[in-house]
Amino acid sequence: MHGLTTAAALVATAGYVLAAPSALVPRKTFQVSQIAKGKVFINGPTQVVKTHQKYAKLGATVPSDAAAAAAAVQSGSVAANPEQYDESYLCPVSVGGQTLNLDFDTGSADLWVFSTVTPSSESTGHARYNPSTSGTLKSGYKWDISYGDGSGASGTVYADKVVVGGVTATSQAVEAATSVSAQFTQDTNNDGLLGLAFSSINTVTPQQQTTFFDTVKPTLAKPLFAVDLKKGTAGSYQFGYIDSSKYTGSITYTSVSTANGFWQFTAGGYSVGTSTTTSGSISGASIADTGTTLLYLPDAVVTAYYAKVSGAKYDSTQGGYTFPSSSTLPNFNVNIGGTVFTVPGSYIKFAPVSSTTYFGGIQSSAGIGFNIFGDIFLKAVYAIFDESQSTPRLGFAKQS
Repeated sequence: MHGLTTAAALVATAGYVLAAPSALVPRKTFQVSQIAKGKVFINGPTQVVKTHQKYAKLGATVPSDAAAAAAAVQSGSVAANPEQYDESYLCPVSVGGQTLNLDFDTGSADLWVFSTVTPSSESTGHARYNPSTSGTLKSGYKWDISYGDGSGASGTVYADKVVVGGVTATSQAVEAATSVSAQFTQDTNNDGLLGLAFSSINTVTPQQQTTFFDTVKPTLAKPLFAVDLKKGTAGSYQFGYIDSSKYTGSITYTSVSTANGFWQFTAGGYSVGTSTTTSGSISGASIADTGTTLLYLPDAVVTAYYAKVSGAKYDSTQGGYTFPSSSTLPNFNVNIGGTVFTVPGSYIKFAPVSSTTYFGGIQSSAGIGFNIFGDIFLKAVYAIFDESQSTPRLGFAKQS
């Protein structure tokens, strides 16, 4: 678990500044619904590279096969099929009075946005936050989410009003980008990111800042938020309450380790297909990450899964497992906290590589150092990120 061990050193000892929630009568619960923001290009190797880059500072290394495949796509040497475009779902957030569409990310702790201080060459097509309208510069404060290959984003920090679902943080740290790499600029639907991991991994220096959730948490009916992501349609986030209409059966809770700043848990056994009797184990630590698209698991688990898929193979030209478009994918079942949750095979049929081949939604976590339960998994469950107990916990239930 070299990745999370390294993370512990990175999040070390510095405290963080608590921003101010609204002085008005607190609103105890709220929901944020995603909205459709147009088509976005989906590509398997690009997602693999993006995830490894995201966790590069924690020891993740980008697989060379995936890097080469992603570079071929970015250079235009590989043609995109119409089927490789999917709807983009983001959440509207008011930042300094301007509405931006942000990606809610439980795998990071920064609220960063495209802004008027971002060079126009790097922000064309994006809605931009204008800090001169109402922001107060935090002099000397900087942030940096640079990745191992030099890509990423960085900039300055302002204190400003941020409104999500009608709930206001009056002096939230807003990280205004002054430099953004192509990885972010090319996705013109997305105007930035709202991190929902623990504030201990916020990247602002010289003093870390709190996430939006930590800022408004004292005003919520309960210190938790729930995630209801959907396949093929907009999902939603509930803050301060659990919506019983979003799930069936009971909620299963599992303990969370906050030592590394993530919503980190331990997964149990697994099975492939219709049987939900699990065996074996998913070794290593796992995190729940709404900002990661795929499901990354140990090699042994990935190999066992694709052994059940007709024609599946590791394709070095794509940097991951692929299979014929005609193949029917089995379900993936995982035991968490004593309850088995099922990811339908149709969810794992991620994106076309060509007219005859698909890229799989389950890929290896070997180069990352820990497992990531991303959107492929989260779209199959109702997930609760809960700090109402003495220690944080994750809750999972079957979606309605």
